[in-house]
Amino acid sequence: MGMLANRLRRTYRHLRKWARRTEVACFRLYEKDIPDQPLVVDWYDGRALVYAMHRKKDEMEEQRETWLAEVEAEVQEGLEVDDERLFFKERKRQRGLSQYERVAEERQEFIVPEQGHRFLVNLSDYHDTGLFLDHRNTRKMVGEQAAGLHFLNLFAYTGSFSVYAGCGGAASTTSVDISNTYLAWAARNLELNGLDLRSHRLVRADVLQWLPEAAAAGRRYGLIVCDPPTFSNSKKMRGVLDVGEQHPDLINGCLRLLAPGGVLYFSTNFRGFKLEEAALAPCRLEEITEETIPEDYRNKRIHRCWRIRLPEG
Repeated sequence: MGMLANRLRRTYRHLRKWARRTEVACFRLYEKDIPDQPLVVDWYDGRALVYAMHRKKDEMEEQRETWLAEVEAEVQEGLEVDDERLFFKERKRQRGLSQYERVAEERQEFIVPEQGHRFLVNLSDYHDTGLFLDHRNTRKMVGEQAAGLHFLNLFAYTGSFSVYAGCGGAASTTSVDISNTYLAWAARNLELNGLDLRSHRLVRADVLQWLPEAAAAGRRYGLIVCDPPTFSNSKKMRGVLDVGEQHPDLINGCLRLLAPGGVLYFSTNFRGFKLEEAALAPCRLEEITEETIPEDYRNKRIHRCWRIRLPEG
């Protein structure tokens, strides 16, 4: 058995008891742990998803194909999965909404459980699967705090935060995203968890435009999640979203919608992110990244997250 196969087998054996105890069926097994194996391997309830990065600039196509064949054999050996339960994707640096765009038409969809909830994932057709595993802890926080509150989910993607909030007893949820595809996916996730869409709104809108409109309409929310992409130049938007430059506008826009005593969770996976506190309206900031990174992630820089409140009085 090769080094990669051994690493995967050991890690899976180490994590599976924790996963059963915490009701987690999808988790990270490997992230560039071995220097010459630039891969990410995630486990999706009996299926392995492998993201392959580039190893070196001058690598010939024939060399890469040989390496990928070796990786495939080792993943199958280490995790005991056959061809039908192994998925490969090329992972490159992405700009805009390319991470969300369809790359295939295989529709390898299935339902996975997570901490008492159910989610539809697709391992074949998009760069990402519909469920960001690194925010599992954050979703749990939201679910535990949502009871009786009106919840707002910005850049909602497939609505996983809204599912946790709804199942946690939120009075209502509002999920805002610019993509009809992902709002339809969010609707399926809400329905999978027995949540009535009459109390759980899905809004197709550009978040930066929607925020002032919602404030003008007097909307207020006791719990808000804002987890924007690093950069977006979608044709559906009027302008360009750059979280490094525009996060003060996003956070301030959220603060205008926050009910007294409410909480905003703001997160980003932009590695070069610097929070511009001086540009924010008066608020109480608490970085909680350490609490939100799951146990299965050795990469503690996968995202950063803040809990933000309005000042008291």
